[in-house]
Amino acid sequence: MERLIRRDRAVAAAALLFLTVLAWISLVRMRTGMTPAAHGTMAMPGMQAWTALDLALLFLMWAVMMAAMMLPSAAPMILLVATVERRRRERASPAVPTAIFAAGYLVVWTAFSAAAAVAQWGLHQAALLSPMMASTSPVLGGLLLVAAGIYQWLPVKSACLSRCRSPVGFLGSEWREGRAGALVMGLRHGLFCLGCCWALMTLLFVAGVMNLLWVAAIAALVLVEKLAPGGARSGRLAGLALAGWGVWMLAAAR
Repeated sequence: MERLIRRDRAVAAAALLFLTVLAWISLVRMRTGMTPAAHGTMAMPGMQAWTALDLALLFLMWAVMMAAMMLPSAAPMILLVATVERRRRERASPAVPTAIFAAGYLVVWTAFSAAAAVAQWGLHQAALLSPMMASTSPVLGGLLLVAAGIYQWLPVKSACLSRCRSPVGFLGSEWREGRAGALVMGLRHGLFCLGCCWALMTLLFVAGVMNLLWVAAIAALVLVEKLAPGGARSGRLAGLALAGWGVWMLAAAR
């Protein structure tokens, strides 16, 4: 049994690593596909028209980005699901229910990606984003930073983060049998994760949605919050820094 569990965890970990690396490679390719426009600015090919296809491509970009940023922090939960499924099913492979759990988790972030793409379209229409998809308004950027910083200290953030930081506790209270149960668990874990991290994701509009250093910094903060000892405290300290940065931006905009 222990050999099977180690094998299952290795397979699940390899699959998660492959998907994460693939998502980051896709982001890099999207970023390098942005070419200099005629007047020296940067523009994504086809984005100026904002057709239905452009919006669909924008949604795809967000979905890939969310997978790249969030799968690493969800890995301990997914690996624990594989372990529990193996112990409960013994002879049956846990691969399918584990994959369904992960898919349910990603469904939540895919829905968020759709909302983010629509929000970006609205900001573009209001001329509040640069061609690099960063805020052109220090007021907007400052408000997003302050809001995200305050959210880091709210009870709802702490409640959601505690569920994300305790895979054993989550499965102990949320376990459901079967493939449908795995999907429900994945959706619920995704919702807790969304409740924990959505405000941080709005900060992608501050320094640029395709600023990969900024994307990586936010992903690293999420990883520290969820997995590192003292992650909750680190998140609150980051909230103070974000709020302070936002206040400075708002003061400078006056």
